[in-house]
Amino acid sequence: MTLLKLLEENNMSKVILETKNINKYFYDPVKFKVLSDVNMSINEGEFVSIVGKSGCGKSTLLYILSTMDTDYEGELTINGVSLTSKTDKDLAVVRNEHIGFVFQFHYLLPEYNILKNVMLPGIKLAKHSMQEIEHKAMEQLRKLDMSEQALKSPNQLSGGQKQRVAIARALINDPLIIMGDEPTGNLDKKNSDMVFDIFNNLVKERNQALLIVTHDPDFAARTHRIIEMADGRIIS
Repeated sequence: MTLLKLLEENNMSKVILETKNINKYFYDPVKFKVLSDVNMSINEGEFVSIVGKSGCGKSTLLYILSTMDTDYEGELTINGVSLTSKTDKDLAVVRNEHIGFVFQFHYLLPEYNILKNVMLPGIKLAKHSMQEIEHKAMEQLRKLDMSEQALKSPNQLSGGQKQRVAIARALINDPLIIMGDEPTGNLDKKNSDMVFDIFNNLVKERNQALLIVTHDPDFAARTHRIIEMADGRIIS
């Protein structure tokens, strides 16, 4: 049975993501422990923030949880399926289908219009026809009040609009969990509040799991749960 099939069959499980004793080392110029015995879990429909001072290991942990960094000790499971020691090819499929990403910078491709940018993860996954992917992309843009901007280029949008497009792109493949690395870091308070409201509505309407790294204490305070890190450890 393929890794993807296992994930799909476990889709009714409540725990979406779980780690057991995650340890991470950097080796330049000498061996240095960055993460130490990280144990955590995220449930379906849970909105969780990770906070801590710069250099505490927040972003390093997020890259492990998102399967983009596989050089660690311990175990990572998504939807009850262990991803530790899986092949890069398997992990790429899991990332594309089951994890949505929203970063501090939107990373929209300037050579494509807004609609095509949102479609790209769906095109890569190739589970639906181009017509179906385009329809799904337009639906996501419509939900975020961005459908009228669909044929514009990224450079024609404001920062807040670009981040809404990035959220639509993260949702195109109906992920089990959305992960964000400072998604409001470049936004003013009005647009930060807008992004928070979008995330909060995803939890209410879709029972979406969200895990967001943030330096914004106001943003974190409004999430369901705060995970605080210091010196590579979870302290609360």
